[in-house]
Amino acid sequence: MIIGVPSEVKNNEFRVGLTPDSVKILTKAQHKLLVQANAGSSIGFTDELYIKSGATILNSAKEIYESSELIIKVKEPVEDEFQYLRKGLTLFTYLHLAGDLPHAKKLLETGVTGIAYETVTADDGSLPLLAPMSAIAGQLSMVVGFYHLLKPNKGRGTLIGNIDPRIVTVIGAGVAGTEAIAKAVANHANVKVIDLSQNRLDELQAMFGSKNIEYILSSPDSIRSAVVVSDLVIGSVYVVGKEAPKILTKEMLKAMTEGSVIVDISIDQGGCFETSRPTNHDEPTFIEDGVVHYCVTNMPGAVPLTATNALNKATLPYIEELANKGISQALGENKHLYNGLNIQDCELMHPGIKEALLK
Repeated sequence: MIIGVPSEVKNNEFRVGLTPDSVKILTKAQHKLLVQANAGSSIGFTDELYIKSGATILNSAKEIYESSELIIKVKEPVEDEFQYLRKGLTLFTYLHLAGDLPHAKKLLETGVTGIAYETVTADDGSLPLLAPMSAIAGQLSMVVGFYHLLKPNKGRGTLIGNIDPRIVTVIGAGVAGTEAIAKAVANHANVKVIDLSQNRLDELQAMFGSKNIEYILSSPDSIRSAVVVSDLVIGSVYVVGKEAPKILTKEMLKAMTEGSVIVDISIDQGGCFETSRPTNHDEPTFIEDGVVHYCVTNMPGAVPLTATNALNKATLPYIEELANKGISQALGENKHLYNGLNIQDCELMHPGIKEALLK
C-alpha cells in the first residue's frame, strides 16, 4: 500500500503521523512510504532519518495526497487541506467531527473515507487510540492551570501546593481526568472529583484514598457547589462520537471567583463549559466574567515529541492491519477498527456522528 504522511498545519502543531521507526517497520513489510519534506524536523525526525528508514520525501502536501492510498495524520484536516481529499482515499487520524458540525459536513462532501482514532474501540470498551493523548492532556491541564493562576497571567495569584492549600475540581474521571487528579494530588491540592458513575468514584477512592480528596456524584448542584470554591477547574467530559455535554453553565461561571482558571480538555468535542470556544497555543486563553478560560484544541501539541512517540505506539498495529490486509478487509474483520469508521463515500457511518450531524 502507498502510505502518505503530510506535515501538520494546525497552529503550533509539531507532531507527525509516523516516526522514522514506524516507517521502517512498514517499509520492511513492502509498503511504500511517502513523507512530506520537514514533516518531523521540528522534533528531530529529519528527512535523512526518514530516508534511512525507507521513505521517499516529497516536497508538497499536494504530492503526498495525490500519490497515496492511505494518509496518516495526527489532527483533523483543515479546510485548506480539503482540496486534496477524494473518494478512494483513506484518512486515518483524529477527526472529532461532533465538535464542529459545519466543518464535518464539508469534510463529508469530499468523499474521503475517514477513520477516526478517537472512536476506535477495544474489547474492554476503552478507546486505545484516544487514551495516550487524553493522558497527556490530563497532565498538561494541571501544568497550564497552575501557570495561568499566576497574577501576571491574569489569574487569581495562587500557588497550588502545601504552602497555602487550594481547591482543584476535576469534572469527568476518565483517562484525562484521572491523570489530572493524580497531578493535583501530587501537588498537595484539595481535590474535588466529580463523575456520573458511583462505581468510578469508588475505584478512584481505592486508588487515591480520602486524604484531601472529595468524591462527588455529578449533578448541576454538586458541580456549582464545587466550582464556586475552586481556584482551578478541569473539564474532561467525553461521550464517544458526540458533542460534549455542557456541564458548567454561564450562571455557574458568574458565581466563580475572579481570577480562577478553567481548562476545557473536551474542547475538541465542542467543549464541556458553556462559555468555551476554541483557542490555540499562540493565544491560549480568554477571560469571561473574570474567569480565565484555557481551551486549546491540540493540547498535546505542546509536547510533540512525547506525544508523537506515544501515539505511534498505539496506532501502529492498526496501521499495519489496514496496510497489510487492505482497507475493506481490515474494516470487515476488525469490529474495533470498524468502530473508527466515521465517513465513507459521502455517507455517515458512525451512529453517534450520524445522530449529531443529522440533528
